[in-house]
Amino acid sequence: MSLLDITDLTVGFDTEDGHVHAVKEVSLSLEEGEILALCGESGCGKTVTAMSVPRLLPPRTTRLTGSIRLDGRELTTLPEPQMRQVRGKEVSVVFQEPMTSLNPSFTVGFQIAEVLRRHENLSRGAARRRAVELLELVGIPAPAQRIKEYPHQLSGGMRQRVMIAIAVACSPRVLIADEPTTALDVTIQAGVLDVFRDLRDRLGTAIILITHDLGVVADIADRAVIMYAGRAAEQAPVEELFARPLHPYTLGLMKALPAAAVAAGPGGRRRLAEIPGMVPSPLADPAECAFHARCPSGQDDCLAARPSLVRHGPAHLAACFHPARSGEQP
Repeated sequence: MSLLDITDLTVGFDTEDGHVHAVKEVSLSLEEGEILALCGESGCGKTVTAMSVPRLLPPRTTRLTGSIRLDGRELTTLPEPQMRQVRGKEVSVVFQEPMTSLNPSFTVGFQIAEVLRRHENLSRGAARRRAVELLELVGIPAPAQRIKEYPHQLSGGMRQRVMIAIAVACSPRVLIADEPTTALDVTIQAGVLDVFRDLRDRLGTAIILITHDLGVVADIADRAVIMYAGRAAEQAPVEELFARPLHPYTLGLMKALPAAAVAAGPGGRRRLAEIPGMVPSPLADPAECAFHARCPSGQDDCLAARPSLVRHGPAHLAACFHPARSGEQP
């Protein structure tokens, strides 16, 4: 049994335009101390999948089926009072935009200490001392001074580190990081990724990393799930995924990387490749392959049925009737 097992997860939302299926029959697992990346274009279901674990989706409009088990305990049916004990202590989240996630009315020290007092029952003084230790853990200089400051007094990179400090305050078993490096420059981005590595190595925290940046995936993740139109298109260890991408969508994403534009030819460069067409509407749930209209390998049988994840090795799965040839590179 894995630390976290998600089985046949389907998540829909009631909207004015009808019922939208954002995630459709997604199954994945997370091991102790593993960094798992959820990748894909905006709107592919990455965040909805991850936020289903701590149940941070709007309860009145969300329709969720399937199973989410944390160390064997079912979370989808867990009563809300017990779920509040899971959030922050066993499963924590680093949200995408720290400036809007942090409360501008309170110091960062107060916001870190609040989590510790809520879940660990620490005294005010003990929580404050622990807050200083956590800021030091995530690499913020002069932490005893920084805990007195407000979010607007910190840089974007420091605010992101404060969010990480809050998320790991209670040494959670699972950390969900939603686009943690978005809008950060390359130097700060590298520092944030180093913090995640250190947390994994020092605390044994398992991390779900939500990102559209395949460069970040190659840098830090152990395994990746490529999502498209609410479904898992491909799953594999990162080294194997980059060495042998099977799904045409994965191959298209890799060809669109700036590094892939360096090739032999006039000037030694070529235009960035692009995936033609548009992502299907979330209101649609086609019975055929959702990527068919954009796929260079699409054939008639792709319109007859929806492909399921098929194993192409011990840990490599792809949902495609015509996977890329072995050795085909982006």
